[in-house]
Amino acid sequence: MDDDFLASSMLSVPSSFPESLEMAMEVEAQSSRLFNFSCASDLTNGGKSFSPDSYLASGSFKRILLGLDPFPTDYEEDTVELFGFQWVTETALVESCTLLFGLFRQQIQKLEILLQSNDFGQAAQLHWEAHDVRQQCTEFLQYVKMFIFRYLETHVMEEDELLHPYEKQETQLPSLLVEELHSLTLHIGHLHELPSCVLGGFTILPQAKLFPPSWHLLHLHLDIHWSVLEILHILGEKMPRQTVYAHRFINLTGENLTNVSLFEEHCGNLLHDMISFSANRYTKIRPPEALNSPHYPCICVKELWVLLIQLLDHRNKGSHTESFWSWLNKILKSVFEKNNGTEETPSFGSIPCNDPLSFSWWIITHLAPLYHIDRNGHVDKEKPIESNWPYVEGLLKRSINSQMGILEEQLRMHLQCCLTLSYIWDVNLSAVTILWEYYSKNLNSSFTIPWIGLKGLANITKTPLSMHKVVKNCCGDIHTPDLYTSSNSYQIFLCILAQIMKKAVRTSGVHPWKQIKGRIYSKFHQKRMRELTEVGLQNYFYLFLLLAAIAETEDVSSRMTELLRCFSPTSTSIPLRALIWRGYFAFMLTYVEKNMDISVLAEEISNAFHEKAKEFLVGRNDLMQKQNLWMLLSTYLDGVQDVFEISRCLNLSEEKLLSEGFSMLLPGCRGAELSTVLNLLQDVLFRLRAVHKQLSQGLPLGNMVPNAQAASVAKEHHLAVAKALWRNFFPFLKSQRTMQTPPPQLADAAAGFTLLALDMPSTCPSEIQPQPVLSMMQLFGWDDMVCPRLVSRYLSHIIQNSALSETFASMGQMSFQALLVHSWFRCVLQMFIYHPLNISVRTDVEQTAEKNHMDQLVELTRLILKLPEVEAVFSKAHVNVPVCRQDPKEAVIQFVKAFGKNYSSLQTLAEKSTTVTKALEYIGDVLKHVKPYLMKKGPAEGFHLSYRIIGCLVKSWAPILATTKAQPLLFRIIDCLLLPHAVFQQDKGLPAAMLSAIRENLPLFVQGLSFICCQSQTQGAYLNQLLGNVIQQYLGRFFPSSSSASRTGQHPILLAMCSSPTNMLGALHLYKITMQVISENYLQFKGHAPPSNLAPTLAFILEALRKTKTTEMYEVDVFLPPVLKCLLLVNEPLVKKLSTEILQCVVEGCQARSEGEFATQLTSVFRQFIQDYTTVYGNQVYSILEAVAVLDQSLVISLIPAMTEALRNSEYKQGLGRNTLQREAYKRLLSQLTEAGQMEILRLENETH
Repeated sequence: MDDDFLASSMLSVPSSFPESLEMAMEVEAQSSRLFNFSCASDLTNGGKSFSPDSYLASGSFKRILLGLDPFPTDYEEDTVELFGFQWVTETALVESCTLLFGLFRQQIQKLEILLQSNDFGQAAQLHWEAHDVRQQCTEFLQYVKMFIFRYLETHVMEEDELLHPYEKQETQLPSLLVEELHSLTLHIGHLHELPSCVLGGFTILPQAKLFPPSWHLLHLHLDIHWSVLEILHILGEKMPRQTVYAHRFINLTGENLTNVSLFEEHCGNLLHDMISFSANRYTKIRPPEALNSPHYPCICVKELWVLLIQLLDHRNKGSHTESFWSWLNKILKSVFEKNNGTEETPSFGSIPCNDPLSFSWWIITHLAPLYHIDRNGHVDKEKPIESNWPYVEGLLKRSINSQMGILEEQLRMHLQCCLTLSYIWDVNLSAVTILWEYYSKNLNSSFTIPWIGLKGLANITKTPLSMHKVVKNCCGDIHTPDLYTSSNSYQIFLCILAQIMKKAVRTSGVHPWKQIKGRIYSKFHQKRMRELTEVGLQNYFYLFLLLAAIAETEDVSSRMTELLRCFSPTSTSIPLRALIWRGYFAFMLTYVEKNMDISVLAEEISNAFHEKAKEFLVGRNDLMQKQNLWMLLSTYLDGVQDVFEISRCLNLSEEKLLSEGFSMLLPGCRGAELSTVLNLLQDVLFRLRAVHKQLSQGLPLGNMVPNAQAASVAKEHHLAVAKALWRNFFPFLKSQRTMQTPPPQLADAAAGFTLLALDMPSTCPSEIQPQPVLSMMQLFGWDDMVCPRLVSRYLSHIIQNSALSETFASMGQMSFQALLVHSWFRCVLQMFIYHPLNISVRTDVEQTAEKNHMDQLVELTRLILKLPEVEAVFSKAHVNVPVCRQDPKEAVIQFVKAFGKNYSSLQTLAEKSTTVTKALEYIGDVLKHVKPYLMKKGPAEGFHLSYRIIGCLVKSWAPILATTKAQPLLFRIIDCLLLPHAVFQQDKGLPAAMLSAIRENLPLFVQGLSFICCQSQTQGAYLNQLLGNVIQQYLGRFFPSSSSASRTGQHPILLAMCSSPTNMLGALHLYKITMQVISENYLQFKGHAPPSNLAPTLAFILEALRKTKTTEMYEVDVFLPPVLKCLLLVNEPLVKKLSTEILQCVVEGCQARSEGEFATQLTSVFRQFIQDYTTVYGNQVYSILEAVAVLDQSLVISLIPAMTEALRNSEYKQGLGRNTLQREAYKRLLSQLTEAGQMEILRLENETH
């Protein structure tokens, strides 16, 4: 309620009312309470505000300064309780002054006694006892202030005037107060002399809001010291123009003690104590942390500083006493004199301090912001501030005095303090002049601090932008907390210069600038410029860049270039020349930031660049010269990039930087050098397109909204930039597009030019007109001569542009998607083209490049799969696209399969013809893409990839390749990949990697080729011959070794036969051709000698019979006669076993078939076998037939006439009559043939010779 009343009262006060009247109107809003120092609230508000009961926040101190009753609502009763006794409010201090002060001292002693208790169990009791004692002491001090203000009357005594005893006591009260206050100050002593156990109260954190006696005693001392000054001040105000003498005391000089001398003495002692506290804290602070470390141990001490500032400055204005800064300067000077060993006796005791000069800087810098705190304890940035520049100027002179031996680590802190003060105080040009006199003589110094590490080392900025940023940071109003470590003392001086100059120009116009400019310019002349080292020249640039940023830019720039001409072109080293170029570009960045035209500076630096680029091209074989020149040229590249990045509109003649020097530089670049130039080119292209697009759309550029005239000018500059790029960069890009291993940035730049042609076609050269975008795509995206890595990266940039398809559609180029797919095919097929043959010899750089290329291919695949034409292929084939997006090889295979599937579903001849044409557009000359693998004979990954994709192509696109349009491509595929010349040359053979790839993917080829053989209507015989040749060449090559001859299950041709559905067109044809090839080439005996690889061949036939599981494919008349011959003539167990199993498989197959055609074929084979071999191998023939009879008696029974006839023919040929042994063997066979056999035995026995 009181607060609401206060707020309403404040609102009702007119702004023209004096402050004292406002305070008087607040009286009723105040409640009776005790005011003292307290840091308890500091723990809750982070030390940002004072306690509500503090002298400032409560308003009591403000009322004292305004001459108002400090406690207007208190002490209204007739009596007041002090130290447990009741006293008459209006007379107590007059009648019992000495007694009251004595009781006050007793309370202090009582608190000191409580301090000796160390019983933590009584912490709460001790806290409340100490709190009560302090409350009584505070109450008494407030009563004294109130009594003096309210009841003290001054009497002018006439001679022989009789006074009432009370009046007589009242007239003596002022002197008695001075005496008692003096006694009190002697009793409590100096603050800094308090025992450590008491001073430790500054660091004690309260537990459960309980404070130890030391905390209460320490803060009571603060209250007493401050209250003494307040009482003396009120006493002086109550007795204006009067001096109160203490009758019983004189000071140390023998002079009488007065209220004024006591005030000054006590004020000086208190300030000395406060400085001692700060000095003690300073000893524990490192220079980098100085400005971030407060000078007070707790907020109560901070409040005391503020109170002293306001009280002393208030008295200074009213009675011309010394101001706060005067008091502080006097004490610091005394401390300096003591520590410097001067003979003069100082006014104050010495303060232990290892570095008084740095301490003086530190404490002044921390005290200056306290002037922003108003009489209510609030921070008011608009509050007028008294500066202390005269004394600080003296500190500056000491800091830069070489005889003082000030180190860089100290100087940085000093100047950091000076910078802070320049923000707070008014303008002081003398400070700048003092510092410039020092730094003008030491420009070549590095200003380093060894113990800081790398940050403390002298370093030359590597780019113009970094130089510009250093200066920009110096000009800023906010500096980073690590200024000490991030900037040297010279750079901090530049911050001071910038801050003071900006303030001076705002307040006094150009006169201060002219004054400083004259002092700075006068220090530079030809001799001085040539004396500058690299560090000195950099410091020179920092200075002039700063002046250009805050003052007359063109004037400073002109002076800078004039001074730089003092350097001789021949004698200036390359590093120094590079630094000069960086300086030029840093000035251009300043121009750009101020939206000023850079043509003058750009022409001068670009001419120099042109000359050096020419030297670089001519001397490219001189490695040392090239390295030196590159240091200079790379500086130019960095500068150009910085200018284009900073420029908002590119309307400040930036095109002049893209001079013909680049056309000379690019041919001389190699490796990293070329990548650097191309990176710059890419950035410039991107920046130009972005700015031009914004301008074309009427969007604001940075902070500028262009009008029609400005937009027109900007567009003219954009056209100039674009033409410079086409003229000086594009010819080189075009000449390098067929490089074997171009840098990736070449693709980026080419994409940038393509998009530039899309945005600004009128700027393109005539060689790619009238359709520049199409020409660019043909040059870099669709030409099979361009490196696949470049193509994949280039297309990844281009396809993402949505306007591209619209542009091609408008030009009538509807096949551009097919061309993109074709390039994608080639990039995937050639993904391993640059891999070394041996995986183990790949370097880290190569592996990184390969990984990046794979990532690029994945991205290209993702974009290709999003093309409408490609999406339509997958959609029609019902293939899930996302499955293969991360694997380019799998994506190509799935696309081939989907396209082949879609072709098979077509009905009309016109649709099929169009689709075949489209298919050939997609794959192009696919053999040309894999030719590098064939030429290099590797790497293995390349072979496997090529055979996998093309094998899938032959199988999935078999109907397409069977057409007249596509057959030439098929013939070339067979000739190059399956039947190259090396296959027919026994002495050469195929590379192992190639053979492995063929083995893995041969099933795809032979399945597709078999289908084509059945489908083709014009080249059937030739295709059958090719298929037979393929099977003949690779059947034996992929047989297992003799030790594992029976393991032929993984033979690629067998896999092709078995994985083809028997009802699929070409499956039966493949079986027949394979069996014919086996019979003609692998089962032909040379006389009685068996053929080579007999066991693997038989194992192959057996596996084929078992896995095909259909008698339609048996072709028994082709392979069974040789198998029977093997049973007859070969005694090798494995051969006999395999032959027997084949025979068994054939016979069982005959039984499973109901039709008689197969039985007739089988009977014919056995009949011929009997006729051919009974004469010589009769017993073996009967043995074989016995085994057949076990499987199929009816088959053997049907052969009885043939066997009998063969027996008779054999006996006839021998001419020896009956062959008893042979007949016995025959009878054993017949005996197993049931009734038909018995009857034949009877006939044989009954026949006559």
